[in-house]
Amino acid sequence: MHIPASVVGASAGPHEQAVDARWLMAYAAALGEEAPEYFDTTRPEGILAHPLFPVCYEWPLALDLRAKTLADEIAVRGVHATHRLVLHRPPRSGDRLRTIATVAALERRTPGAYIVLRMETVDAAGHPVSTTEYGSLYLGVDCDAPSSTLSPQRSGHGERRFVEEWSPSWSTELTIPSTLSHTYTECARIWNPIHTDRAVALGAGLPDIILHGTATLALTVSAALRHAPRGAATPVRRLGGRFTGMVPMPSRLRVEGGAAEGDAPPRTVRLRATTPDRQTALDAWMEAA
Repeated sequence: MHIPASVVGASAGPHEQAVDARWLMAYAAALGEEAPEYFDTTRPEGILAHPLFPVCYEWPLALDLRAKTLADEIAVRGVHATHRLVLHRPPRSGDRLRTIATVAALERRTPGAYIVLRMETVDAAGHPVSTTEYGSLYLGVDCDAPSSTLSPQRSGHGERRFVEEWSPSWSTELTIPSTLSHTYTECARIWNPIHTDRAVALGAGLPDIILHGTATLALTVSAALRHAPRGAATPVRRLGGRFTGMVPMPSRLRVEGGAAEGDAPPRTVRLRATTPDRQTALDAWMEAA
């Protein structure tokens, strides 16, 4: 299985979608949120979108672009590897959003081919809403690109540099039920069978169905917001992370957080999620406005 260099620059869209309160609330509910900001439709400002909600309206573009550039037997082998999101402003109920996706990078890595999709979303007036760099690893797939030796401390697509020394100031335990990937799939409207169909997951070389990377990141961000002074109302400007392990179901996640050091911008929190065997599943960060 092989991905040619010609996929870089391929694009899909624009794709238009309407955002409504039902979708915003369903996404928050899938994450087990209880903050009224996500559900109280009587709020004068309207309900809030979870910071990771953009993945919901971006997913159709990811599917369109994959179908345009990758064979089916390659596409099914993709797992989420990196994520970087810039929120120019939060999506809101009533928005009509247009998204364009482009293949921004292709690299050869030890586990397989690494592809970054850049997804840019604007509102009906053409104003930016969100920009995402979504990195996927296609396990066991070769590509026409130089090898990458990207380390945890090297900056790259969807990744951010931190100093090695870091001491978390808080931690919390999250329960991951056996049905979470099914609930998340339907509420987010993000369907990838490796997260819900065991036969497909095993056929793709995975040990079993695994939790979506975006769900792991969203749960981690939720934990960080619960430790922020303003809670769910904290305005998030940027966030991202590297997925370094798989989250099985059922399971538990231990999320740790603390102020980022080194060259991180002010109001940046560094985050880490680990599985019960103490393997790191996610190394992430979140920057408040």
